[in-house]
Amino acid sequence: MTGHSLTLEPIAITRSCFREKFAVPRQPGQTRHAHAELVIQPPYNREEAFRGLDDCSHLWLTFHFHEAGGWRPTVRPPRLGGNQKVGVFATRSPFRPNQLGLSVVRHHGLERRGKERVLLIQDHDLIDGTPIYDIKPYLPWADSHPEATMRWSGEAPQATHTVRFSAEAENRLAHLSPTSYPDFRQLITDLLTSDPRPGFRRGGNERRVYGVQLYDQDVRFRFDDDTVEVLDLIPVDQALA
Repeated sequence: MTGHSLTLEPIAITRSCFREKFAVPRQPGQTRHAHAELVIQPPYNREEAFRGLDDCSHLWLTFHFHEAGGWRPTVRPPRLGGNQKVGVFATRSPFRPNQLGLSVVRHHGLERRGKERVLLIQDHDLIDGTPIYDIKPYLPWADSHPEATMRWSGEAPQATHTVRFSAEAENRLAHLSPTSYPDFRQLITDLLTSDPRPGFRRGGNERRVYGVQLYDQDVRFRFDDDTVEVLDLIPVDQALA
């Protein structure tokens, strides 16, 4: 058999609320408050290429796990506690041979921003800078299979923690523009209720302070049994100073 290579080039680059891998939902739709823009790259930013897309409420995105390492034949899925190994093709791990990902996202339309054309999406799991290789409509009658099963994956993740905000964090949130930071409080709550920490750090009364970059804010938080407190929000440029 004669092999051949296929060169892929991004049709869009993601401008995301998630600036790093830590705390990003492991599946799209785990938070309904994650917003992003797909900046369409030339020559694919022609308006006619998106004609009819307004009829679609959801889209399939094929993307590149651009911050993943090389492929691994077996991986440790978080849903199995991070201790059991299964084959990479039985998972959605980013450590794949071609590092391709597939997500269903909510579609909010195509806009012109100066010289850019951007596709607005929500309910996603993409970090900032993610290359998008393809966009396709989600077809409810063909793509939805409620009878499908995945034995070891179990049920959808449930909230494990109550989130509270310190007075300082509340004050910071009150001064952030809802246009620049849409659904920000709800986004933070969604990400922290399911405990984004590595499995070996979960449980007990841990006083360590964690941080996650969302938009241009460094969100600082701390776990205390079944409660997580958002301590502060600090602009990233100040946090790194």
